[in-house]
Amino acid sequence: MISCKKSYLNLPKKDLFEEVIRRTNAYKKAHPEAEVIKLGVGDVTRPLPLIVVEAVKKAMDEQATEEGFKGYGPYEGYAFLREAISKEYEEKGLSVASDEIFINDGIKEDSGNIPELFNYETVALCDPVYPAYVDCNALEGKLGEFDFEKGAWKKVVYLPCIQENGFVPPVPSSKVDLIYLCFPNNPTGAMLSKEELQKFVDYALENDALILYDGAYEAYVEDEYPHSIYECEGAKKCAIELRSLSKDAGFTGLRLGYTVMPHELKIDGVEVQALWRRRLEAKYNGAPYITQKGALARFSKEGKKEVKALISYYKENARLVSEGLKEAGFEVYGGVHSPYVWIRIPHEMTSWDFFDYLLNELQIVGTPGSGFGPSGEGYFRLTAFGSRENVLKAIKRLKEWKKK
Repeated sequence: MISCKKSYLNLPKKDLFEEVIRRTNAYKKAHPEAEVIKLGVGDVTRPLPLIVVEAVKKAMDEQATEEGFKGYGPYEGYAFLREAISKEYEEKGLSVASDEIFINDGIKEDSGNIPELFNYETVALCDPVYPAYVDCNALEGKLGEFDFEKGAWKKVVYLPCIQENGFVPPVPSSKVDLIYLCFPNNPTGAMLSKEELQKFVDYALENDALILYDGAYEAYVEDEYPHSIYECEGAKKCAIELRSLSKDAGFTGLRLGYTVMPHELKIDGVEVQALWRRRLEAKYNGAPYITQKGALARFSKEGKKEVKALISYYKENARLVSEGLKEAGFEVYGGVHSPYVWIRIPHEMTSWDFFDYLLNELQIVGTPGSGFGPSGEGYFRLTAFGSRENVLKAIKRLKEWKKK
């Protein structure tokens, strides 16, 4: 007899961002005259780089000719794009071969799909953390029961990223099998130094653990901080790196990212990328040709220039939000190596109560910290992905409210 998987039934009924959208839409429906400023869901708002748009148009035109038509592409992605990404790593002083790169349609999918390759028992997660890591492991029944009172999964090894430790997660104190790291961090905006990241690599090597390293916000990294986990010694033997074009080149709608699986990465003596290739053959038909041609343009000289301008725009938004809220008396973190600003809720409210208050009183939408994990309670995330006009309006509203 067929039945529903218990792990799916155990999942909290609402996704964090869907709930943010639901409450926002309900308010807008009840108050159609209100000017609601959305700084909640981390979706970009600036247009795609022009060179990417032109490349996509050209690729689409190719599809109208017999000689240019493309059907199914390589499961791992077209060589032209994988080689361009490999060159990008080389320019940063790192050696990542093109056949270690796998093109996908976004980080979110692979962060959940990769664990399907393995038998594992324990998962370590930064707390707070991007909810998709939690949900995908919960769906596979790896996290035990959800404790609604504590807002935590019973089997997760939480690595608290809190004010007291500078939002830098501690290395697990017990043995774990799988570690998710996201730096620059979503939601806190914190960054790990190379020395701090090396500690996780050393731990993974000593404990036969695997690190899934989400570098979605790498383009925002400044100063001496690492741009890749492969800057750490031994990382190719224990880490898979995930990258996205969503937050740098604006591909949230086009959908494209890539995963790096080094040849050196072996589990039980098996080369992991060989298993991954076989899984792709069974469950995936590859990212669209036209999207990959757009991505290729992003890695061109002109594409990099346009992406740099996009990043500069969002980083200036983050600076304005961060400095504006500090001037108003808020405790503010992040906003330097990341498009996210992490603020301490100034009154005795839960993070969802603060969400409702800002929406109803100031018409500002953010994201409640508790949605990212138990250590997120008492905090609130604002994104820098809005228009400059809306960012300035939001700062003004928050400043005026704080004066009261």
